[in-house]
Amino acid sequence: MYDQVSKLFQDHFGVAHTVASFAPGRVEILGNHTDYNEGFVLSAAINFGTYFLIAPSDDATCRLVAGDLMAEVSFDVSSPASVTENTWANYVIGVLAGLQKHGATPKGFNGMFLGNIPLGAGLSSSAALEMCSGLALSALYGIEVDALEMARIGQAAEHKYAGVKCGLLDQVSSLFGKAHSLVMTDFRSLEVETLSLGEDAAFLMCNTRAKHALVDGEYNDRREHCEAAAAYFKDALDHPVGALRDVSWEEWEAQAPSMDPLTAKRAAHPIGESERVLKGRRLLDAGDLAGFGKLMFESHDSSAGYFENSCPELDTIVNAAKGIPSVLGARLSGGGFGGSVVALIHPRDAEMAAHAIDAVFKREHGHPCEISVITPSDGAHMVA
Repeated sequence: MYDQVSKLFQDHFGVAHTVASFAPGRVEILGNHTDYNEGFVLSAAINFGTYFLIAPSDDATCRLVAGDLMAEVSFDVSSPASVTENTWANYVIGVLAGLQKHGATPKGFNGMFLGNIPLGAGLSSSAALEMCSGLALSALYGIEVDALEMARIGQAAEHKYAGVKCGLLDQVSSLFGKAHSLVMTDFRSLEVETLSLGEDAAFLMCNTRAKHALVDGEYNDRREHCEAAAAYFKDALDHPVGALRDVSWEEWEAQAPSMDPLTAKRAAHPIGESERVLKGRRLLDAGDLAGFGKLMFESHDSSAGYFENSCPELDTIVNAAKGIPSVLGARLSGGGFGGSVVALIHPRDAEMAAHAIDAVFKREHGHPCEISVITPSDGAHMVA
């Protein structure tokens, strides 16, 4: 893919690129809807990603090209404003605007990106584009920012330029990923570390292509219930509660009968999830992949039962996975209400497990499930 985009760049701009970078997509492994509850998440950078190639221009004009479409957007480097056509450009424009707060951008650029992240699978192609463009642009202009600040710049680009109120999980995962490892993020302190998963582990990403209505409203509803629950526990418990991360499962069980039933139900999921992430870390340290996989199944059951952010297509895959001995664990990945399931496997079992899952899905829903093998991989980096 790098050779392909290098040739496309040369052919389109008539010059060779001077800087190149790569950033991977990400998959959420454990810790569903815990980020805005100041909890913990385990994620991974993946073996699919995006290249960004760039060279300085002779004037103030920035020319940005999507290599798969060969569509171009042009703008002045001094006034990076969001666009209403070819809106993929907004992720890069927003990153440029964020970097300009940290250093000068005296000339424009010629830039092109090309990726192979399956679209619509919840693997965060947008964060990959933000992070690879951020690395390339900062190298071109000699602007130095640390990794967490780069993640915040990408998040701000999504908020202000793409209109998506995302957290930091996607950008952090893309930047801090490591081969055969998971990224553990504490969303209160923003401390990030990598945990070894081992070479005998991989994931199947099973994209249902299901998109259900009212997702934004449902997401906001869940978040409001979590905030209401945190306010309740702040008054009810005899220790400080800043977010649901501060509430134990035992405290939830003791207080739930006194709470609004739906609020209690919704709060159970992120409370349990943060505890599962911490338990999952201990199991990974002990090399217990089977035990870790059971936590993934428990996570999905909590999503479906307490948070109700699953759907029939996702449940079909997870239920099928429970009956396949070679699948160690499976759960919905991302916001839910459609999208994908991530399943933990040994690499040698990938083909058999994928065939078995797809057969059940076809029988239940009448069309195939798009399944990719995902390997935890290194995070964003410059390309020599």
